[in-house]
Amino acid sequence: MSEPIKVDIWSDIACPWCYIGKRKFEAGSGLFAGSGDDRGVVVEYHSYELSPDTPVDFDGSEVDFLAGHKGIPAGQVQPMLERVSGIASSVGLEYDYDNLKHTNTVKAHELLHYAKAKGAQLEMSERLFSAYFVEGRHVGRIEDLADLAAEIGLDRDDVVRALESEEFLSDVRADQSTAIEYGIQGVPFFVIDGRYGVSGAQEAQTFAQVLEQVWSEKAAVTA
Repeated sequence: MSEPIKVDIWSDIACPWCYIGKRKFEAGSGLFAGSGDDRGVVVEYHSYELSPDTPVDFDGSEVDFLAGHKGIPAGQVQPMLERVSGIASSVGLEYDYDNLKHTNTVKAHELLHYAKAKGAQLEMSERLFSAYFVEGRHVGRIEDLADLAAEIGLDRDDVVRALESEEFLSDVRADQSTAIEYGIQGVPFFVIDGRYGVSGAQEAQTFAQVLEQVWSEKAAVTA
């Protein structure tokens, strides 16, 4: 059996666990694919806004945002960021919270749908995550997003046109509606083969085991 397993991932570019979960899932799907028999996975990203009320240009640091905007006690913020950064580092990601630019992510989600239409969603997702968490780039403004899109080979002018016209906003809202239907209350959230839901940045082995289970079930049905 060579038909790949479809995995739908709900995430937000501004979610630190989503980037960590992305790396862990990639490792897990690699373990799964390495078992042979043409095992494969097809991934599609879906929109989820953790903080849709965030302004495009937030005036303050990540500590300011979490303490003031999200209501987390200031004394808890720095240890929490250090913990998350440590986990990110364990999967090869060097988060730079000192230079992170908090912003509204709806336009980034629109860009991901644009990239999907061009066959480049996975590349765009990786570029946005890296820009936000590692490089301190702005991922909320159209011009900045168009620059990032151009870096992976997309047509900058057409990206600007699509984002200014909100061509893909309805797709973002459709993803969010589906998340509500599924009962998704946090991200990352992985829907595997349309049947199994996995919540959070699980370990690579966990993802590999779920994929293997689905693969075995599909093989049994077609045997």
